[in-house]
Amino acid sequence: MLKKGLKINSILTGSCPRCQEESMYEGKNMYNPSKTIKMNTKCSHCGLHYQLEPSFFYGSMYVSYAVGVAFGVAAFIIFYFFLKTNLKTAFIGICGTLLAFMPIIMRLSRNIWINFFVSYNKNWKEK
Repeated sequence: MLKKGLKINSILTGSCPRCQEESMYEGKNMYNPSKTIKMNTKCSHCGLHYQLEPSFFYGSMYVSYAVGVAFGVAAFIIFYFFLKTNLKTAFIGICGTLLAFMPIIMRLSRNIWINFFVSYNKNWKEK
């Protein structure tokens, strides 16, 4: 279990970045297509509105690109260097990896994006 108060805790668990008490997402199963990026409007614990401004999560597309590249590079290294496949098979492996991990990449990108702007605050009740 990651320590409460660390950004990495909120990023990996998808919990509210301010109080880290509950999930930002409606469904726990991110592989359910209708619930992959479906978010609660606000945190029921601390009241933080997740949509900080209209179209706020469009910025997570930039993060998604970087996270996707990281997954693709990791897949290439595994397929080409560790499994000793040819380039064509490694390319197919990269495509398969990106398809299989797309829901994870989408949520992870949103989690990273909101954590750029909202920090943990154990005294959120006082503000």
